[in-house]
Amino acid sequence: MKGTAARWGAVAALAIVAQGATAEEPAGPPPLAPGDARICFYRETWHALSVQPEVTVGGAVVGKAMPNAWFCVDRKPGPYEVSTVDEPERRFTVTLAAGETRYASLEFTVSWFLVAHINPVPVDNATGEKGVAGLHYRNG
Repeated sequence: MKGTAARWGAVAALAIVAQGATAEEPAGPPPLAPGDARICFYRETWHALSVQPEVTVGGAVVGKAMPNAWFCVDRKPGPYEVSTVDEPERRFTVTLAAGETRYASLEFTVSWFLVAHINPVPVDNATGEKGVAGLHYRNG
């Protein structure tokens, strides 16, 4: 009986710690600096949990494609190529304007050989805003 009570106490303590940790994390990105633009990436699914490739913008790694999470990167206006490290041929180019926010969904696909891939797909802002709702915000 004591063992069971101790285990439940440990579970309760972990739940309290986890709840406290999430309360300190930001709900979203900081305000956009004047003259900058933003690209937000999100992955809605839990499919292929172990597949979390790095996301690149302009050839630089900016974050990871983590399940049920989203993150943003700020850049100066201009064109940028977006891809994931494991699927560089599945890329797109986005041209950012000052003050603009654009979205990219990190989509789950499976190849002929049953290999899971995560590919960035540009989406309109309404779709992106709906996509990030309820997901966990991460700093890259």
